[in-house]
Amino acid sequence: MRSSEATPSILTLGHSTRTLEGLIRLLKAHGVELVVDVRTIPRSKRNPQFNQESLPDSLRTSGMDYVHLKELGGLRHPEVDSENKAWRNLSFRGFADYMQTAEFEAGLERLIILSQEKTVAVLCAEALPWRCHRSLVADALTVRGIPVEHIMTEKTRTKHVMTRWARIEGMKIAYPLDRTCLLRVDRPMAKDTLKQ
Repeated sequence: MRSSEATPSILTLGHSTRTLEGLIRLLKAHGVELVVDVRTIPRSKRNPQFNQESLPDSLRTSGMDYVHLKELGGLRHPEVDSENKAWRNLSFRGFADYMQTAEFEAGLERLIILSQEKTVAVLCAEALPWRCHRSLVADALTVRGIPVEHIMTEKTRTKHVMTRWARIEGMKIAYPLDRTCLLRVDRPMAKDTLKQ
């Protein structure tokens, strides 16, 4: 059970090309008790040590729990009439569209409940948070008053900063293309795909 911290932070990280031992060291350095995997397909051809068939057992052996939360997974396609056109990256635009659904809300609620019980790290594949859909999940948590920190190294985390072109109404976020977006520079991203 977590401490009585009023609003506990939710951590995020990407496994990238780390070794399994390196990932576990990183998680332990930040006191992670539960890894919430938000990869739609929890497999990696290049890094099979992070496949769902083996990762949960490896984490449990190291004293951590594992949950695959597919409802927060990426690889979403944008709607034809998307209101999130400020995202030039189609994978991000698709995920922003998906954020308007009841399925996303249910997944986010489950993540919040889990974070009240244990120290949680949201796991995806991409090392850099701004190149991963978990930055949009972090936006959704931020508007709900939940602090998010991105694990960078064993000793450093960066506090999540809301996407500049986000428009917030209550708990809903949209990323519409408007005049403030015309002069912006996108976060650095590779091509038009989202690494999972």
